[in-house]
Amino acid sequence: MRDIRDETKEEENSKTKAAIWKYSLGLNCTIESSGVNSSGHSCPINSVEVKEATLDNGRNHHATDASFIRRAADLSEMSAGLTSPHPNFGCVIATPSGKVAGEGYLYAQGTKSAEALAVEAAGEFCRGSTAYLNMEPGDCHGDHTAVSALVQAGVGRVVVGIRHPLQHLRGSAIREMRSHGIEVNVLGEDFQSKVLEDARKCCLLVNAPLIHRACSRVPFSLLKYAMTLDGKIAASSGHAAWISSKLSRTRVFELRGRSDAVIVGGNTVRQDDPRLTARHGQGHTPTRIVMSQSLDLPEKANLWDVSEVSTIVATQRGARKSYQKFLASKGVEVVEFDMLNPREVMEYFHLRGYLSILWECGGTLAASAIASGVIHKVVAFIAPKIIGGSKAPSPVGELGMVEMTQALNLIDVCYEQVGPDMLVSGFLQPVPDLLPVIPSEDATFEIDPSVNPFESSIIFFYKTWDLYGSFSNFSPHPIRMPYGDDYRTWSSVEHYYQANKFVGVKNPLSHDCVEKIRTAKSPEEAALVGRSKQRQQPELVRSDWEDVKIEVMYMALKCKFSTYPHLKTMLLSTAGSVLVEASPHDLFWGGGREGEGLNYLGRLLMQLRSEYLGESSVSAENTSLAL
Repeated sequence: MRDIRDETKEEENSKTKAAIWKYSLGLNCTIESSGVNSSGHSCPINSVEVKEATLDNGRNHHATDASFIRRAADLSEMSAGLTSPHPNFGCVIATPSGKVAGEGYLYAQGTKSAEALAVEAAGEFCRGSTAYLNMEPGDCHGDHTAVSALVQAGVGRVVVGIRHPLQHLRGSAIREMRSHGIEVNVLGEDFQSKVLEDARKCCLLVNAPLIHRACSRVPFSLLKYAMTLDGKIAASSGHAAWISSKLSRTRVFELRGRSDAVIVGGNTVRQDDPRLTARHGQGHTPTRIVMSQSLDLPEKANLWDVSEVSTIVATQRGARKSYQKFLASKGVEVVEFDMLNPREVMEYFHLRGYLSILWECGGTLAASAIASGVIHKVVAFIAPKIIGGSKAPSPVGELGMVEMTQALNLIDVCYEQVGPDMLVSGFLQPVPDLLPVIPSEDATFEIDPSVNPFESSIIFFYKTWDLYGSFSNFSPHPIRMPYGDDYRTWSSVEHYYQANKFVGVKNPLSHDCVEKIRTAKSPEEAALVGRSKQRQQPELVRSDWEDVKIEVMYMALKCKFSTYPHLKTMLLSTAGSVLVEASPHDLFWGGGREGEGLNYLGRLLMQLRSEYLGESSVSAENTSLAL
């Protein structure tokens, strides 16, 4: 058993620093006595005893809180790389004597909450215990499973690392827990100390992508490069394979697997012909993004193979229309911008719901991205090699600085030896402090009307963490729908929709595909399986799918809103407003980037809303006649 309180101050500080840089890199931290197995479910663990310390009770109490909060932050990051990034939640339940009774982490939005998993593992030891959460619980509207698990288990106290970064969720779970008589403490709000500050910083770093997205309205961007000891990313000839060691390249694969997308410039495609895969064999694979103003790109490139993962090319409006058609024929998505620059591109991918982007570009694009203020973090692998060459490229191009005093300084710099290489990392921009309240869109509009992108009569919805995110077909609301001659429970509307692509096809592979979709842990994974199979094996898709898919989606939505009264109430509250599914790239179900999409999901919801309102009118009329 590990003794927490008897650790020396030097050991504690060392562990804190190690945890911080691992979070900041997006790398796994080793969890001692972990209560979570490889599949993401809680399992029995060895108790961790917190012994009596010689410090005074007040300081000792806060040191214990800090230790368990750091442990919750460790747990929360274990989902990174398994699915497209979501908020990271971890929960540790400790008994009054200081023993860990249960632990859990959220695998993905739509799966069982970290709190529920920890409660299941702790069992009867929950009553009167303390639950430690790295972040305040927060799900789409009406989903209170995390809070309910703690309340029903009889937890007496909850310590929260940070409040939820999204304004419409911040404070709501804390108020609800307090309303049930649970004592809730938020780290650093009632007492401040160095140990609490370090623990709170761990919580900020582990959810840095969500926090940056909430505060800056661009995805969290990490610039990664490998260079020689004399600062070159390639020889004068352009040859760059391999600068760093195999161990360093394995770390890069891990970073990719924790990102929504990987971005490169046209020069990287021409010279290196990269694949940009995560290469870990399972879980999340990031989208590949190519930024090219002129579209002077080769016709043969690994990135044009979209059989396993999609590729998006961002370019200047009107560039090489014939080549755009060629890319489209390969299944590559092309997005045109009036002005192609990193800021515009990142704002666009913010609207697409991306949380984190990994930049693996050359020096010219890296300099442009840094100058645009969209790079938040730098990770540099320095190899003990010297290549020389006055014309050999460097990792960052011209920034217009003429004096060393203008140099950009990294914050929270960390160092690690990876094989023969040195890994240096640090923030260009600090993780925003969440103590100040992030203004709402209405408040922002009062300050600067030009930043309000929406009209008051239109309600946009997209990701499940948004205010109206529960309207999404990805929201974690299970539905019970027919399957063959029986009924089955589907974890979300998206699960049911994707599975129906293959229902009725007389092929054993179709049945296997339906089962993979039905048992997918999250809506994102269900969509990945369904879309991949549809693209790779079109013969498995039912022949009438294009004719029936709208009806399939409508029946699933009707079941969801009929099953959950609070969702129906929310839908009815939007009467008089236009509902738009805000996906900028889905031109069928979504509204498109500039309103060019068909918005069928919004249409179906408005149709369903009209039906409910009609039923209410008939019911009211019948009641009036009866009276």
